[in-house]
Amino acid sequence: MIDLKPASLLFFSQLALVHAEASTEIELHSPNEEIKARVFVNDKGQPGYELWHGEAKVILPSRLGLTVEGSAVASDKLVISSTERKTNQSKWKPVLGEQAEIEDHYHQALVTFAPEEGEAPAFQLEVRCYDEGFAFRYHLSSEKPLTISGELSEFTFGGDYPLWSTREVEGDYLESRLSELTPNRIRPIVIEVEKGPFVALGEAALVDSARMRFQPSPDKAHTVIPDLAGKIKSKGDFTSPWRYVMMGADEGELIENKTLVPNLNEPCAIEDPSWVRPGKAIRAELATEQAKACVDIAVKMDFQYLLLDAGWYGPERSNSSDATTVTVDPARSHGEFDLHEIIRYATEHEIGVFVYVNRRALEKQLDTLLPLYKEWGISGIKFGFVNVGAQEWTVWLHEAIKKCAEYELMVDVHDHYLPTGWSRTYPNLLTQEGIGGNEQMPTAEHNVNLAYTRYLCGAGDYTVCYYSGRIQTTRTHQLAASIVYYSPLQLIFWYDRPGTIRISPELDVFKEVSTTWDETRFVQGEIGEYVAMARRKGDKWFVGVLNSQKEREISLNLDFLKEGQKYQARIFTDTDPSGKKPTEVSRATQEVSSQDKMSVSMAKNGGAAFIFSLAE
Repeated sequence: MIDLKPASLLFFSQLALVHAEASTEIELHSPNEEIKARVFVNDKGQPGYELWHGEAKVILPSRLGLTVEGSAVASDKLVISSTERKTNQSKWKPVLGEQAEIEDHYHQALVTFAPEEGEAPAFQLEVRCYDEGFAFRYHLSSEKPLTISGELSEFTFGGDYPLWSTREVEGDYLESRLSELTPNRIRPIVIEVEKGPFVALGEAALVDSARMRFQPSPDKAHTVIPDLAGKIKSKGDFTSPWRYVMMGADEGELIENKTLVPNLNEPCAIEDPSWVRPGKAIRAELATEQAKACVDIAVKMDFQYLLLDAGWYGPERSNSSDATTVTVDPARSHGEFDLHEIIRYATEHEIGVFVYVNRRALEKQLDTLLPLYKEWGISGIKFGFVNVGAQEWTVWLHEAIKKCAEYELMVDVHDHYLPTGWSRTYPNLLTQEGIGGNEQMPTAEHNVNLAYTRYLCGAGDYTVCYYSGRIQTTRTHQLAASIVYYSPLQLIFWYDRPGTIRISPELDVFKEVSTTWDETRFVQGEIGEYVAMARRKGDKWFVGVLNSQKEREISLNLDFLKEGQKYQARIFTDTDPSGKKPTEVSRATQEVSSQDKMSVSMAKNGGAAFIFSLAE
């Protein structure tokens, strides 16, 4: 039996008790009153909720609840025994972010469900309404271990709406319909509600639970339900990750509302995070001279880091490889390799060094590696092929990132890990892959859709290319990607090598672009077609435009610029709008103001990039 302990209510000590008698429903509004939620028990006593955005019904009555093994937690014949409400309005400054300051403004209710009769245990549902969306999570209180075997939550929509989803973490976000949804879809998924908002369903603050994916309900039309990666065990009290329904009046507002995800996470837990340093990085093959040449390029390009990738301590997938040694995998060797000399040379030039370590070595040697790497002068670790999904591996990964913080080591998690906002709490987690980037050489349409889908949940290490002949876009598209995509650690020139990198004038975009921002604005675009993002660092604005697979001309609105101020615009566009010259970039300059619009011609698979500096 699970008993609701008084201590569990202390967590909500700032809440105001407004409902002490049993009821069947409560309502909650966002601060701007655009979003309305109703939490209720139906005529069977089953908990549920529904959502509105303005006049549009977004979520139809949908179930809530958890399945707990060997317990008497009721899923029906319940009432709302109490409701405690709270309003929060505050601002916080992220260590790393797309904004210098983020507003955290919401109305919250802690809803306690109890059976109509008897003393069976109750559970609590914490719900929040932000202007950016709606979120909920579950609280169970117990003095005994718990095993949560499933989740009853539903997201029921009112029609067969368009959606964008993918089964593969590094796959394409393809458009389909709710009726065509198949199991094992990664989060977030994006849905366009008819005569209503764009919606993203996802998960936030996943640190000690099993990962959620999405699947269709087997018995309820147009309904998305969670698909948990195994059972969840708790030694006692249990709090689930957040489930969110992010909303925007259009796809651009949805992008701007992604601050919902970090707001659902805990504040920074690192007492002094001043050592956390974002930046741009170049990757070197495993040879001392090539690594030094990459350091020289990093200095010329105002990059901050060098990455030494897999193989420096032996075959990465061999359990016998020892990451405390420098024993280069013969299959990846490109000549003499002296790690300590490379670190010395990089440090002399104020370039930090990241090293790749596969999860096999991390799982066995982490506690030995961290003090050693700190002693060696390494700045950070790129985690490779980490296990994800099951609760065991969720806990392991987040504990590993915590341990890295103890040694002032930054982290880039590669492969299948997807962010849920934890970089707010541990900003030494600079970025993660969990994306179909240039390792897969994706299409331009895929790249456009990433801005409207995958990047809603957090930073993504896309691995920007430029000179490689395998990219399926124009070079201007790649310049723009470094602006459109957010990643506090941005890998650039991914498949390029020192012998192919020529420091040409258009590379000013890579040289000057930041990886964290004071302000971010969606300018214009349409999912599947194109996206234009504006980002500000100090007084300088950067704009990136990614175009999909047809030639396009747009009129770019400049109203994000400071009113009354003149700017000098440096313009980088596709030389040939027909797309026949994908490697050529045209450059121009123009004086502009916030009142102006700029005509931009883009090739199919092309793009455009702009740097706006205050005019003298």
